[in-house]
Amino acid sequence: MTSPQTPFWEPDWKSVQAPLSALRRQLASFPSPPLRIMKVSQLDAELLDDELLETMKEQLWSAFALFKPTFKDRFKPELTLALNLIMYKFSVYDMGATYGSQLQNLVYRNERRHSGGLQSTAKDARLTNTQKIAYGVVTVGGQYIMERVSGIVTEQGWGELPEDNIKRKAWNLLQKGTSVFKVVSLINFLAFLYAGKYRTVLERILSMRLVYAERNSNRQASFEFLNRQMVWHAFTEFLMFLMPLINVSKLKRNVKRMLLPVALMSGNEFSALPAHICAICHENNTAASATTPGNATSTVIHNPYITDCGHIYCYYCVKTKMMIDDEWCCLRCGKKVDAIARHVEVAPDKALDEKAQEDEEEPEDEEGEEQGSEESKEKAA
Repeated sequence: MTSPQTPFWEPDWKSVQAPLSALRRQLASFPSPPLRIMKVSQLDAELLDDELLETMKEQLWSAFALFKPTFKDRFKPELTLALNLIMYKFSVYDMGATYGSQLQNLVYRNERRHSGGLQSTAKDARLTNTQKIAYGVVTVGGQYIMERVSGIVTEQGWGELPEDNIKRKAWNLLQKGTSVFKVVSLINFLAFLYAGKYRTVLERILSMRLVYAERNSNRQASFEFLNRQMVWHAFTEFLMFLMPLINVSKLKRNVKRMLLPVALMSGNEFSALPAHICAICHENNTAASATTPGNATSTVIHNPYITDCGHIYCYYCVKTKMMIDDEWCCLRCGKKVDAIARHVEVAPDKALDEKAQEDEEEPEDEEGEEQGSEESKEKAA
């Protein structure tokens, strides 16, 4: 007989505890529907984590832009370690999921607690502290150690040492370990594509599986960004196909010719250059000095050729311009160049000039002598 203070249902509840415990233990061996998580969501979460990390790195490097370049190169692994540690602390350790996983409505759970028929239970088991710490040590600390070791090995040239050197043996062992890890990662990725449970080898070892944080929430897929990207991609491809077919310089020159008078086009800096300077060489030197100062060459005309507008250029320069553009205009006057010819400068010869002057004076003397002889004949008659 029960006391008045004891609820009437308590004895019956205590009597069924043993059968309920046995039933719970048997549920783990019963088959249950597997829990399906979209593979694309898990892969997108990893991509989002990488993009977020790169964005944070850019901000971190810009913060050290005023420091000496050697400072960033020297302490780059340590700065990356601090950034990864901060992101790990406020994501996986505190929230049980990375920022990218949270954006995809995913969270880590302890898969060891969900074996057998407990895969699709309503409540997911949280990660233990051991799993979180091990995940942080491997992902954050392991990345730092590998980056430092790779820098030391590359700087000291362990791969170029003799085969019997212990450093060369350590380098060979490191290379083999890297190859084995890549093969294992490939096998794990193929298994992930088949089952959709563990993205990385570390997640499989620690039994950390990504599941939905809210299973009843609908997947809201917005295709606005995708449509925008597709439109811009198609527009970019069209421009890349169209731009080589358009002669931009020719179009620019035709517009100038239509809008500006010839006098204004000829009154540029090239029209004031000395006659022995090639305007095309001067233009090329100006463009080269703007990009790489001190990379200037001679601008004196070599192998001179004259255009139909009367200006002289180097043969190579003017011929190249005419071959590239059949409507190329002279830089000095702005007129279209249709033909060029070899320019031969004749040096002045004083002896020839004096002889020419003497030849001009001789006919005048002969005319004077003829007139004098005629006058003498008239007097004699």
